[in-house]
Amino acid sequence: MSELPEHVLRNRADWDAHAQDWVEPGRRDWAREEPWWGIFTVPESQLHVLPDDLDGLDTLELGCGTGYVSAWLARRGARPVGIDNSEGQLATARLLQAEFGIDFPLVHGNAEATPFDDESFDFAISEYGASIWCDPYRWIPEAARLLRVGGRLVFLVDTPLAIMCAPEIEGEPAGERLLRPYFGMHRVQWPGDDGVEFHLPHGELIALLRRSGFEIEELVEVQPPADATTRFPHATVEWARMWRTVTPTGAAREMAPQE
Repeated sequence: MSELPEHVLRNRADWDAHAQDWVEPGRRDWAREEPWWGIFTVPESQLHVLPDDLDGLDTLELGCGTGYVSAWLARRGARPVGIDNSEGQLATARLLQAEFGIDFPLVHGNAEATPFDDESFDFAISEYGASIWCDPYRWIPEAARLLRVGGRLVFLVDTPLAIMCAPEIEGEPAGERLLRPYFGMHRVQWPGDDGVEFHLPHGELIALLRRSGFEIEELVEVQPPADATTRFPHATVEWARMWRTVTPTGAAREMAPQE
């Protein structure tokens, strides 16, 4: 096995250290019948993130954490596999599999370089998993390798506007001032946080997807409902509704046909 990149090792240690903090949120999400998305828990019925028909599809969750998204997919007839960088998070996923009676493979590994064969999956998804904790210049081409022709990738990320407006003080939400540049955005490490995030401007992200063989279907900037709540401090509902760019930004992709 090749040596893991520095940011992968940092994120592994950080998520293992905080895995216990995600047991109860994971249990809450496993218990939900209807999926919800992002830090403002916008319901699937409003966003339509998932395909209408998942029955019999081989699916992969990139950065699955506690595995709740894969559990939602399994309930809709998919054959999910989850991969995550943190063994601590996967331990919670296994606990919840036993608790809810839903079983699917869980793999401890790096979503930037997975152990799966080419064209193994019909559908790949990441909600704040690989989509923000892995280098997009590595994980997006890897996702393209793993998807069959006609396969689809869906992922949720933080909007670049939130990254530009977030103060470098833990617990303070994004404000109305731009604090860092839009151009050159890539690796982000917040003061006092051992983890490493990755964020790209929309244009660079779209160009990367195209180079990787994807055909852009949709990029959705989500405005949360007025009565939304969140337990995350880095963006308020008022901020997200004013700027119409909630921290979760969703994009659906489809593999371009082979020549």
